[in-house]
This record gives sequence, structure tokens and C-alpha cells, in this order.
Amino acid sequence: MGLQTIDVVVIVAYAIFIFGLAQYVSRDKPGHQKDSSDYFLASRSLPWWAIGASLIAANISAEQIIGMSGSGYAIGLAIASYEWMAAITLLIVAKFFLPIFLRNDIVTMPQFLEQRYGKRIRTLMAIFWLALFIFVNLTSIVWLGSIAVNKVAGVDQDVALFALGGFALLYQLRGGLKAVAMTDIVQVTLLVLGGLLISGITLAEIGGDAGLAGGFSRLTTELPSRFQMILPPDHPFYKDLPGLSVLLGGMWIANLSYWGFNQYIIQRALAAKSLAEAQKGMVFAAFLKLLMPVIVVLPGIAAVILAPDLAKPDEAYPTMMRYLPTGILGLVFAALMAAVIASTASKINSVATIFTLDLYGNFSRSSANVADAPGRERHLVMVGRASAIVATLLAVLTARPLLGGSDQAFQFIQEFSGFFTPGITVIFLLGLFWKRASEAGAVGAAATSVMLSYLLKVMAPDIPFLDRMSIVFMAALAVAVLLSLALPAAAQTDRITMQGVSFRTSPGFNIASGAVASILVALYATWW
Repeated sequence: MGLQTIDVVVIVAYAIFIFGLAQYVSRDKPGHQKDSSDYFLASRSLPWWAIGASLIAANISAEQIIGMSGSGYAIGLAIASYEWMAAITLLIVAKFFLPIFLRNDIVTMPQFLEQRYGKRIRTLMAIFWLALFIFVNLTSIVWLGSIAVNKVAGVDQDVALFALGGFALLYQLRGGLKAVAMTDIVQVTLLVLGGLLISGITLAEIGGDAGLAGGFSRLTTELPSRFQMILPPDHPFYKDLPGLSVLLGGMWIANLSYWGFNQYIIQRALAAKSLAEAQKGMVFAAFLKLLMPVIVVLPGIAAVILAPDLAKPDEAYPTMMRYLPTGILGLVFAALMAAVIASTASKINSVATIFTLDLYGNFSRSSANVADAPGRERHLVMVGRASAIVATLLAVLTARPLLGGSDQAFQFIQEFSGFFTPGITVIFLLGLFWKRASEAGAVGAAATSVMLSYLLKVMAPDIPFLDRMSIVFMAALAVAVLLSLALPAAAQTDRITMQGVSFRTSPGFNIASGAVASILVALYATWW
């Protein structure tokens, strides 16, 4: 498989267009210079469609497209639970978390922790998230993206690594979150169309004269085990997706942490015009999540018939790209690169946000050599841009040392972040909904999460990953409650107000949420 001239033209045209669009939406209004709200929160002006599209663009990247397609090849449709359960999680976040965050004018997740618990945990978690975003998330995305460029286009992987990181950095460097979010509607449109094309072409190839419907019917008839949503204990991949625990256990913890308390995800909703607009954007993202398995899982299942002898499951998606005609291949390849670049740019901007507002701005406020407010705002934007450059350089320089010897970058992300996820979920849930939670309890939950996760991984490696997260979550919750009762917070520590917070949602939101839930019930009932 290789790119022809027309494919290269399509890819170059896309790159020029998206870069130009980013610069266009980044332009300053006459007489106005960017301040920190403009750069990190898009002036709090994002409409619902930009929020929804940007949430998906930030989430879907090379490791998810290639990795979940590979899981579709090896396991089947059961891996779609990661996507479909995320749809419900988005609705929970929109209804119960966003009203509190927006009422308290929250900009970053570490800021919420300081206002709820105290300054120490803000600093601790800001440093943790910076390390996670740079050395786990950013490195994994640009590394897997460079592999795709190397395999499909034949470009040297190191060249591809620096090119992807550099392009993602440059196209958002001027405009910040607004450049990312307002171009993500194009990125997601291309991603969805490209993914539907590859799914449609592979199904047509399988179906022959019977077309798409015939192809899908053949898949379900010849590969019934690949359409089993709840895996039995004797299934070879039960450890990855442990039956009903997927619906009732650890996946909820992972999803709540990711969609509710993850800076580079929730930042889009925090930049909304209003709470109602943010909630509409989350519903839009939930509907897109329902569609994602068609794009990222179905090609992997199709590959079981079209390419049954693959050396590695993760080769499924690139192999299915071989069925695309010239020109269309360039479009789908551009869609894959769109996912990589959009997700990379999102994480770069979130690194800049956390470093600038939670570390630099928080500790240099009294000593900064900027006396006037406008001057300080310009200074913060400059620091944000500088930190974005440093973060990108660190990611591309450490990607090969960290991931060059790994066959499963997606698993690298899950294992590392999974040590912290239960504790993070406990800290935020108690911070949002239990007034007696204290900083001592929060720190105890974080420490319990890391130590117990490591002990269980070493001493009980046969426990499924999702079940391990459930066990650690319950232990961290117990520790947090006990320490909070034993060591209560000092007076006036909790500065998060619930006054004026309402969990009532519009009839439109309620109807859309009901539709999402009904579709999910039908999907699971069909392929139980």
C-alpha cells in the first residue's frame, strides 16, 4: 500500500486548509489583545456544536482508532462498551458536574481542588497531570501517529514524529483553545466521513452483490462470537472485559474520571457560552459516541474475514485501508491524521493551561514583574505559548525512549493512568457531593490508589484490570471518608458554593438523554 499523487494532493490540501482556518479563527478583534480567558477558554464563547465536536476530536486519536480496531479483530464488538458507556457518562457529567463547575467559575481541575480542599493538593495534582499529559498521553499519540505515517506513506518515523508534533503545536499556538475547538468541527466531520467510508467499503467487499447489508449479515452469521457484548468467564479475553463488571464496575470509574475530571476534556465545556450550551454540546458528543464503534470497531471485525492471518491485531485498520481506491485513501489517511493532530493539539493546550494558571500564575502572582492587569494577561499568554513549545519538544524527544520497545502503547496509557484513576474519581466525587471531605482524606485517597493498584498488579495479576479499579476505588473511598472524619478541614477551607446550583435540565436535554439511553438498551439487548 502506498500513497499516489492524488492522495498526496488531498493530504496537503487538508493540511493547508486546516492550518489556514486555525489562523483565521485565531485573529484578534480590532483593538483587542488576547488575554488568558481568550487563550485558555476561548473567551468562554464556544457554541454547542464546537463543544461536542471538540470533545470527540480530543478523545479519538491514533491509539484509539488503531487500538480499538485491533481489539475488534481480536475480541469483537464487546470493546465498543468503552464508547457506548461513555455516552451515558457524558450525560451524567452534563447534568450533575457542569452546573457546579460553571457556577464556581472553574477554569482548571487543579483550581477546583484548591477551592474545595486547599493549595497543596492543587499543586500535587497539577504536577501529576502535567507528567501524565506530556510523558504518557502526548508521547503515545505522536508515536502511534508516526507509525501510521511510516506504514502508509513511507515517511521516516522520526521525521513523521517531529512533523506531527510541530504541526499540532503551530496550528494552535496563536489562538489557543479557540483555534483547537473551532477547527475540530472540520476534523470530526472528516474523521466520521473517513471512518464510514472504510467501514462501508470493507462491508461491500465482504457482501459482494448483496452490498453493505449483505456484508454486515455475513459478519454476524459467520462471526457470532465477535458480536457478543458481555463476555462469559471462559472467554479468552474475559480479563480485558470481565463480563457484567464492564457494565456495573470499573469502567464507570474510568469514564467518570476521564470525561468529568480530565482537564483536556472538560476544558471545552468550561469554555461554553452558558451551562445550557455546554449541556447541549455534551449531548451532541454522546450521540457521536454511539456512532464511533461503526468507525473504529467494525473495520477490525471485517478484517477477520478479509485478512484472517494478520501477525498482530493492531494491523487490522491499516490493512483495511488497502481496500480504498486512490484519492479516497488520501482522504481517509487525512482523517486519521486529523484525529492525531486534533488530539495532540488539545493536550498541548491543556498542558499550557495547567502549567500557566495552576503553577506559574499561582506561585508568581505576587512577584511577577507585571504591574498592570492587561500586561499581566499578555504575560500569561506568552508563558502559555512557551510552555506549549516545551511540552511538545519533551513529548517528541521522549516518545521513542518510552515507547520504542512497546507493542501496545494503548495498554501503556491504561496501565499508568489506571494507578491514579480510582483515587482521582474519589477525590472529585467527594469534593462535589460530600461537604465533610477534607484535604487529608483527598491525599489519603490518592496515596491509597497508587499503592494498592501497584500491589494488586504485582501480587494478584490475574484480577481483571477493570475489577482491580473497582477494588481500589472502594478502598480509596473508605480511606478518604475515615481520614476526613478523623482530620476534618479547617474552617473556610471549602470555597465551592452550591448556592444557585440547579440540576434541572431542559426538556430538550431530557428527551435527547432518553433517546441515548433507549438506543443503548436496544444495542445491548440485541447483542447480549
